[in-house]
Amino acid sequence: MTLNEPVSELDLASLLAGIEHPAILLSMDYEVLASNRRYQQNFGEIAEGERCYRVSHGYDRPCDQAGESCPLAACKQSKDKERVLHIHNTPRGREHIDVEMLPLKDASGELLYFIEVLKPVKIASAEIHRERMVGRSPAFNRLVELINLVAPHDTSVLLLGESGSGKELAANAIHEASGRADHNFVTVECAGLTETLFESELFGHVKGAFTGATNNKPGLLEDAHGGTLFLDEIGDVPLGMQVKLLRLLETGSFRAVGSTQLKRADFRLVCATHKDLPAMVTAGEFREDLYYRLNTFPITLPPLRERPDDIALIARSLLQKLSPEGKYHLTDSAIKRLQAEHFPGNSRELRNVMERAIIFARSNVIDAQVLEHCLEPQRQATVNTVEENWVDLPTQERDYLQRLLAHCGGDKAKAAEIAGISVRSLYRKLEGSADTQD
Repeated sequence: MTLNEPVSELDLASLLAGIEHPAILLSMDYEVLASNRRYQQNFGEIAEGERCYRVSHGYDRPCDQAGESCPLAACKQSKDKERVLHIHNTPRGREHIDVEMLPLKDASGELLYFIEVLKPVKIASAEIHRERMVGRSPAFNRLVELINLVAPHDTSVLLLGESGSGKELAANAIHEASGRADHNFVTVECAGLTETLFESELFGHVKGAFTGATNNKPGLLEDAHGGTLFLDEIGDVPLGMQVKLLRLLETGSFRAVGSTQLKRADFRLVCATHKDLPAMVTAGEFREDLYYRLNTFPITLPPLRERPDDIALIARSLLQKLSPEGKYHLTDSAIKRLQAEHFPGNSRELRNVMERAIIFARSNVIDAQVLEHCLEPQRQATVNTVEENWVDLPTQERDYLQRLLAHCGGDKAKAAEIAGISVRSLYRKLEGSADTQD
């Protein structure tokens, strides 16, 4: 914005009232000169003479001097609008904020002031949360920034990353931040589906289309109308079905199995896979044209080992989800122990560890000693050298499985899933045949 005539700070402050988001007026040296009502409602009043970096972060110097990106410093350099995702201190705790910095110049192009617009990001949490993605690390913030950037558009998104890294949570976050949030978010699990079953699930079928089709059945595409369709593990879609999926994306239309009636499709597509799709294209296992149709906006989710600073927050969020009454306390020694783990199963594996920890904990405190019972034996980095009343391994294993089964209310399938064994093996081990292998 360019000012042709001298304007008082009071007049500039009045500009903030017309901004629909929380906003503040800043001087060249980071002083907060004014704030609008929306800012005051969301973040509170600002004392006279305060600097933005002290109010938002508690820093004693500008963000770029404290190891973070500074939109005001970037704005000074570019003399244009800048945008960045930050974590701000708020009355509700630490929150992800989409910060937009707008420069105000005089008629000659010299910078005079800045307007900082702050848009709270609701799809992720920088505090303990049972449902949302949680994190504060640079890798996580970059992920949230990309999701927040693409969500308002109808662009197809391809989520890449290791198993258990949170791709479905990210897909749901894209949906919740989009203009389609009031409609359905529909998940299609592509793994293990045959071509015929996949087509019927996605497109639906009419009565008599095949043996067993005794009624008309609408497909998941109709459930997703106006909303978001999430194809999980897209790399497992059969080659024959890939052709039909490509046609759907290019024409926006489909037919139910056994029907001649053409239907229009209206959905936003998000796909996910842990597989190397370019390698599959080279091997002839995935269509190249479909790959490029899906790969419009790729987002790679960082594995847990690249987010060690987030492990405490994720673990505590998982504990609160597993035990809603929130009675378990994770000690500093437990956090350090978890941060030393590689976690090839990522957040899904960490969840299993937390559920085991609840079972093994003799009180509401989960420390490093409790975790030694919960982590995979072949990956344990420490050995407990304290003298104990040692018993043989089968007895220890049987004791663990009995406590696990009690925790699961006698549900053997759930207990076997947590223990990482088959139900058949669970029976054998409980009966004492621990020497029998799966």
